[in-house]
Amino acid sequence: MQTGKLTGLYRITLILISIFIFASVQAAVSFTLENPADSLIGAVGTVYSEQKDTLPDIARANGLGFQEIKLANPGVDTWLPGEGKEIVLPTLYVLPATPHVGIVLNIPEMRLYYFPPRNTDHVSEVITHPIGIGRPGWPTPYINTRIIQKKTRPHWYPPESIRKEHAEQGDPLPKRVPPGPDNPLGNYAMRLGMPEYIIHGTNRPFGIGMRVSHGCIRLYPEDIKSLYQQVKLRTPVRIVNQPYKVGRYNDKIYLEAHPYLEEDTEQFEGNLTSVVEMLIEITGDQGYEVDWVLVESIIAESNGIPVEIGRIIATEPQGGPKKQEIVSTE
Repeated sequence: MQTGKLTGLYRITLILISIFIFASVQAAVSFTLENPADSLIGAVGTVYSEQKDTLPDIARANGLGFQEIKLANPGVDTWLPGEGKEIVLPTLYVLPATPHVGIVLNIPEMRLYYFPPRNTDHVSEVITHPIGIGRPGWPTPYINTRIIQKKTRPHWYPPESIRKEHAEQGDPLPKRVPPGPDNPLGNYAMRLGMPEYIIHGTNRPFGIGMRVSHGCIRLYPEDIKSLYQQVKLRTPVRIVNQPYKVGRYNDKIYLEAHPYLEEDTEQFEGNLTSVVEMLIEITGDQGYEVDWVLVESIIAESNGIPVEIGRIIATEPQGGPKKQEIVSTE
């Protein structure tokens, strides 16, 4: 892959945010938040493909999963993008609306965020990786838990339900799978407080950014190796369901929308309640102006790229804070 230039809206976004440009050889995954009120990290970029590249190749080299890069590049052939094709890297992120402590897994986004303990300068660091999640019928649960065990070169003891499924498909599993290339846990595993659920590596990295597991969380081998070395036992883990995320950078408000899971259609289809709740949370006593026509357009597209949708209105110096406003710039 050859690094390309940022274009149009993406160049403007990068100038406004002034954070990172990603290298095409090794993706940056660590960011700092100087202002704790902000919740936007990264920058959208582009690369130009080479003849040998596939979209999954480009995704992995830039810290992205399969769904993320496909949504950001509609119409681009997955396996043969071709020589010199401009590929958008959706490496700009709104942080999930949850306490920024320990590990946060946003399931519909298929992304992990790790917030290490703050350093002596009280600067907040954010580390993020793409993940594979539970497939339909085997959903990843939405829980608050902790890391209770860490193992290198783990054995895998398939639950009886999984062994039964494989047997019915003519692919019987042993009761114990030793470490090695046939072990789906890879070389590193971190068990959660619900012991049947694990954050682990994989022997099938093409499944990162897809619904492929029996409920566990998969990472690229290089990502789980790095994360394993940083995360301590008892680290809190929050698993959330936020296809829509609202964040701020200075006085600007951004919306990032991902497709919701098919089993959550009734909860999210045509429903902006979660967006309104997040707006109220990030603006506090300040008012805001939001283009709701644009909001609906972003949700309809759900390509995972944050877009500026409005601004925060400063509080009045006298007479208390302004009343919150919901307006359209249509």
